[in-house]
Amino acid sequence: MSGQQFKVAASSGQRWDALALGEVMLRFDPGEGRVRNARQFNVWEGGGEYNVARGLCSTFGHRSGVLTALPRNELGALAQQLIQAGGVDTSQIVWRGYDGIGRNTRMGLNFTERGFGVRAPLGISDRAYSAASQLQPHEYDWDAVFGRDGARWLHTGGIFAALSEHSAQTAITAAQAARRHGVAVSYDLNYRASLWDSHPDPDAARHANCAIAAECDLLVGDEYSFAACLGMDLADLGKRETPMDVGPADAAAQRALQRFPNLQAVAFTLRDASNAARNGWAGALRTRDMLFVSRRREVDLLDRVGGGDAFVAGVVHALLAGKGEQVAVELGAAHGALAMSTPGDTACTSLEEVEAVARGDAAAAKR
Repeated sequence: MSGQQFKVAASSGQRWDALALGEVMLRFDPGEGRVRNARQFNVWEGGGEYNVARGLCSTFGHRSGVLTALPRNELGALAQQLIQAGGVDTSQIVWRGYDGIGRNTRMGLNFTERGFGVRAPLGISDRAYSAASQLQPHEYDWDAVFGRDGARWLHTGGIFAALSEHSAQTAITAAQAARRHGVAVSYDLNYRASLWDSHPDPDAARHANCAIAAECDLLVGDEYSFAACLGMDLADLGKRETPMDVGPADAAAQRALQRFPNLQAVAFTLRDASNAARNGWAGALRTRDMLFVSRRREVDLLDRVGGGDAFVAGVVHALLAGKGEQVAVELGAAHGALAMSTPGDTACTSLEEVEAVARGDAAAAKR
């Protein structure tokens, strides 16, 4: 490999390898059925930012923790137990008093259909006034979190930043504090128009996302999210010839690297969702010197939710471990594919299984 390798602070006794700042929700899954006629649900924990910490811990063996808030009631207790079952540290959760009705604070809920064939996956969020949406910068001692206790990596995302003006400022403050302490920062733009459109300031998404991106080492997004979230004019790049065409996204990534001097790399996935049961799938990582693309595969989907988060977890793991950029995209894409083969937001897998998929091993039964 030519060029300069992605730099991450060496491990020297920090409490955590990685922290995720975001909302943790309870996901209600009707299985193969639909929400509108469900009579029972499986319950998982999940969240765009948390899923990365969960994958880093349960699949890749990193010490990870979550920075979030939960209501002090039975639903908050359930979420905490589910987080702990995945091995993620819950000591930094902010607990909020519950008023018995959810008027002031509550647990965010997410009802998600998996989709099948021509029926697309469907998510219905019920998260207004959630505990995490009310997180404010002063509720954490950032110098203690990143200095005294120490972490090597902070991950957050555009879903959390979009929840409220408070959550956006919390994400900005956390990213700035992490950079002051030499902690690598990743940010998944994860644009959701339905969240940002509710802000009174029509430029809220651009202001918040640009402020966070300016502190990042790794930015996750493609040409569509760069235009929507960062206000970048990319019309001259043209459109993808196919959904798996890497050209426009790579060109947009290079512009983002020029715009934000602290960035070391941009990561994104390529997906051809011709139907809900089978997708073309690959991952890519653009540094200032090179483009790295994983092997492209056709993936049969059981549950596509969390595939992108699992991709990010695999990339971050490889960068933390100093394995290099090509290994990062291969492990990320393999981890994402496995996450989409199991129910729930996160992958029920091991490092050995991820490495086998990344190598292209056959899926013959193992006995």
